[in-house]
Amino acid sequence: MTKNIQIKGRVFITFNIKAVTGLHIGGADAGIEIGGVDKTVVRDPLTNRPYIPGSSLKGKLRSLLEKYHGLKQNQRMGASGYIHSCGAEFRGSGPDVKGKQEYLECDVCQVFGVPGERDFSTPTRLVVRDTHLTPASAARLDETGRTDLPYTEVKTEVSIDRVTSAANPRQMERVPAGSVFGPAELIYTIYDGDDCSTAGDIGRLTALVEGMQLLEDDYLGGLGTRGSGKIAFESIRVQVRTKANYLAEAKDVGAGSFASLAELIAHLPALQDELRSVLA
Repeated sequence: MTKNIQIKGRVFITFNIKAVTGLHIGGADAGIEIGGVDKTVVRDPLTNRPYIPGSSLKGKLRSLLEKYHGLKQNQRMGASGYIHSCGAEFRGSGPDVKGKQEYLECDVCQVFGVPGERDFSTPTRLVVRDTHLTPASAARLDETGRTDLPYTEVKTEVSIDRVTSAANPRQMERVPAGSVFGPAELIYTIYDGDDCSTAGDIGRLTALVEGMQLLEDDYLGGLGTRGSGKIAFESIRVQVRTKANYLAEAKDVGAGSFASLAELIAHLPALQDELRSVLA
């Protein structure tokens, strides 16, 4: 089957991510010495600074949206994990008509993608970049000299044996509360022929913003049910590049910047109308 795919435009959403509580996104624990930290954070190998992998941010947004919309967990990922993927249960049963119809109606798979072997699949619309500590935040952590490890704190947790009452302390590495990562970047592609109506591609930006709100109300990374990982989106900026004028500087959409996610949500309908006009 031949597919003709052409980019119509791209929407760029940039923002800072503030760690409201300590943030733990796990790294490789290989080589940790006896008595060292049990769970380390992921670090940039060149700067040794913690960062937020794009895969962690994108995976959490998708996971929360799948739960929010009650989507089937039907695609195996790794040894025991599952995600939602339109058409997974219809594979091998001839032309994937049911899977295609399910995909056309699914905001999550349209935005975040499905495996390329699906005969109805289109390229993933959403790209999520890795996000590093801001220079100001990194300098602040450097200057204080009060972190347990470079740029991070060590949080000790104690589990209690319910039978013997024996304490079992564990040490977890976290980026301290108040640290800021940014600019984070989400790139959302509009393809030629995509529907830019309320129910179409521009309308699906609502799902992405829903995911951001769900994440603010949840947690990023690990240890979230024990206090870690509360984050806030700040200094949000929305820009667009169109196919007709792609080499020009990206154009601000809406007010240009939004101090918080709540402010972006308040302006979202008008922002989407403007995008439809620009991309028409």
